[in-house]
Amino acid sequence: MAKKEYNPFETARAQFDNVAEILNLDNGTRELLRNPMREYHFNIPVHMDNGEVKVFRGFRVCHNDARGPGKGGIRFHPQETIDTVRALSMWMTWKCAVVDIPLGGSKGGVICDPHQLSAREQEQICRGWVRQLSKDIGPLRDVPAPDVMTNAQHMLWMLDEYETIHGGKYPGVITGKPVGLGGSLGRTEATGYGVIYTVREALKELNIRVEDTTASFQGFGNVSQYAIRLYQQMGGKVIAASYWDQKDQKSYTFKKDTGIDMDELSPILDKFGAIDKNEAEKMGYEILDGSAWIEQPVDILVPAALENQINAENVNKIADSVKIIAEGANGPTSIEADEEIKNRGIFLIPDFLANAGGVTCSYFEQVQSNTNYYWSKDEVLGKLDSIMTAAFIAVSELSRKKKIYMRDAAYMIAVDRVAQACKSRGWI
Repeated sequence: MAKKEYNPFETARAQFDNVAEILNLDNGTRELLRNPMREYHFNIPVHMDNGEVKVFRGFRVCHNDARGPGKGGIRFHPQETIDTVRALSMWMTWKCAVVDIPLGGSKGGVICDPHQLSAREQEQICRGWVRQLSKDIGPLRDVPAPDVMTNAQHMLWMLDEYETIHGGKYPGVITGKPVGLGGSLGRTEATGYGVIYTVREALKELNIRVEDTTASFQGFGNVSQYAIRLYQQMGGKVIAASYWDQKDQKSYTFKKDTGIDMDELSPILDKFGAIDKNEAEKMGYEILDGSAWIEQPVDILVPAALENQINAENVNKIADSVKIIAEGANGPTSIEADEEIKNRGIFLIPDFLANAGGVTCSYFEQVQSNTNYYWSKDEVLGKLDSIMTAAFIAVSELSRKKKIYMRDAAYMIAVDRVAQACKSRGWI
């Protein structure tokens, strides 16, 4: 029998169904929250640099907007699927709710590989995506942002297309913009910093000093790079990190027992976070298979890449020394692996809490753009720390009080807030 392909939307629904039982939600509420409120599927024709016309498939899904405008990134990825977008939009709903910001959950994507596209071709995809959705996104309706393989330049092209269509200036329609053109200071660091703020609080709860810990990261993009920097500033040591090498079409793990040095690696990184292997070896880094990140004898694991990276096949490779797993990525842990992590008593910081720093700072950017008044970096990061810490404490306290898994506690808080908003509006 062929192995069943992983479906992130099935995982997202299963996680919701579990908490719906705990909360004893009525059938109408369950049906509403199990499914997206709106979906858009469309084609984006692009005149390629070689003169051919290529058609790219695009998506936007709004899972729920009872608590405020939809919010969520846009992924450019060759393996993008509608079920991935559906799952991510649902997770965005819970993410906004668990940190208690007045936004709903959305997500978007385009099936494409930016590595294989020129800047002009990427710009045409961005503008085409907005043309298809110009009536269905907006500062008061649905606010996109960057995600995997999209960046501030992509957001600016999208903003420009939206403003051209609507004939005005609407900087709050999209976040993740360049600083100076409506972007927020601190946004680049926000997701990675947010992960480490929650790790710091977990270590406090476990009565462990940051200075006495080591960590291993999966992924070496924006989230990991800033998380590593802050964790090291606090005194921790990262001994391994993995990344996907587009050129070789495989992943590698870079290991250095004395600790990864971000200042040392930064000059040999490309724009996608890929490390020059030859230069890294000269610096004393051991180059291992990409799967080796999960096997390291560390205190903290941070999966910060894609979905389904800790699963039934590799969860037993997690070292006995691991005390904390902080999910920097969305949906990195399968249902089966989650059970094993729970049984082993590893302190798990669930994705939609751990990586909520990005959407929280996106909310800050949206507020600043809508009011045309911008804050200092210290003010942004101070507000971010305050919100992330408060959210962690609320989840942790419920987890201890009810003697339940951290993921279940986070879901209980988030789902209850969204369900109450739907009821208050008279939807259910």
